[in-house]
Amino acid sequence: MTTDATTPDTDVSFPESTHAVPTLVVLGAGGDLTSRLLLPGLAGLVSLRQAQVRLVGSGNSEIDDQAWRDTVRRAFGALTGPELNGVVDGTRYVQADATNPTDLERLLSTLEQGPVILYFALPPKVTERACRALTQVRLPSDTRLVLEKPFGTDAASAEELNELVTELVPEDRIFRVDHYLGMSTVLNLFGVRFANLMLESVLDSSHVASVEVNLDESLALEGRAGYYDRTGALTDMLQSHALHVLGFLAMESPSTLNAQDVRDATAAVLRATRIWDDDPSAASRRARYTAGTTGDREVPAYVDEEGVDPTRGTETWAEMVVEVDTWRWAGVPFRLRSGKALRQLNKHVVITFRDPNRIPGGLQGYEHPDRMKIGLDPARLRLEINVNGPADPSTLERVAMESELAPGHLPPYGQVLAGVLTGDPTLSVRGDQAVQTWRIVEPVLRAFRENAVPLEEYPAGSDGPLAGPTP
Repeated sequence: MTTDATTPDTDVSFPESTHAVPTLVVLGAGGDLTSRLLLPGLAGLVSLRQAQVRLVGSGNSEIDDQAWRDTVRRAFGALTGPELNGVVDGTRYVQADATNPTDLERLLSTLEQGPVILYFALPPKVTERACRALTQVRLPSDTRLVLEKPFGTDAASAEELNELVTELVPEDRIFRVDHYLGMSTVLNLFGVRFANLMLESVLDSSHVASVEVNLDESLALEGRAGYYDRTGALTDMLQSHALHVLGFLAMESPSTLNAQDVRDATAAVLRATRIWDDDPSAASRRARYTAGTTGDREVPAYVDEEGVDPTRGTETWAEMVVEVDTWRWAGVPFRLRSGKALRQLNKHVVITFRDPNRIPGGLQGYEHPDRMKIGLDPARLRLEINVNGPADPSTLERVAMESELAPGHLPPYGQVLAGVLTGDPTLSVRGDQAVQTWRIVEPVLRAFRENAVPLEEYPAGSDGPLAGPTP
């Protein structure tokens, strides 16, 4: 059975008064993140929600306002309209070194009245230096800071960075971006879990055998060796994204969907999460891709990609098994997995239920327990169950009920920016959550660095290493 469903975006309202129009200042405006993700997300938000915003680009490069406007217009793509034209016509560029207090002071002095949003579209180390420079600058009263992942390099550095940024502005004006939390299909976990008693009543350790959060990517390195070769799949995807998806999936029902209630609920999950059996070597795997074909593209081995240092042993595929040690989930293994250069893009959550207590005698053909698959990208909901076969009622057959979920109206970055522009941090990562995700993965990171976990290989274009046993 296949049906279509539309996933609504979180409703937000935007200020109508021109005195409250925020100014979005993009630090690192010439980077790939800005043109590929941030500006298209902004275009969707302005076009579909009529969001009001002033846009200012800033970076080290010497470009004039018109060149910057051309960059913005190209990034906006096919989207047009008076609101978008107003953003393009009104945007400007200010050359400034984001790590220089004098340059930052000069940049801020050029801004109009209203909330100021400083978006750090910069490498993490540069972002930290920029934040230190801002401690020497007087910020406008309603300044918001937007920081990209990874937030720190371990729990201690994340705590230190938390102290630094909260010297600049209060926690509720700090937006640590995880664009996965802006995916309409991730947000759909709220509806699937809490608006369906039939499902919510069986999502616990009495009924669930295992949970899998899988974030497969078909893209390879794509010229990002400078960042990725020092990061790897464990930090790039599991620490930064998969654990936050787990927080949404495993949390208790919040009283409301406001920022404090939702983030309190997800933070409680992260505090209860630990590596399975406290044995990172047994509960994790790592691998990297060799040469192969992904789609119609020939992909070189990771070690042969430009800018890669083969001696680092960076993994392009990582897996770890964790337990959420709460009354609801204790004893259920959560397997988190992500890899690059795989056969296809496939990001999903799979909940496998326990076997029935007993199959009546004479009923033949039982092989697999029920499964529910929540597709994040592509978006679909699939329930696999056992039914009597049409030819022989005493023989079981497997059937699937599937619903295609229409994508949200906004792209993930548009959804994240909606919260930033309205000052709603619900879909951003709170400081304590950032620390907890590092705390969870640190034992696995140490095991990887100490070579306590073998570095396996898989051909590009494959489904990755063969699956390991489930605890």
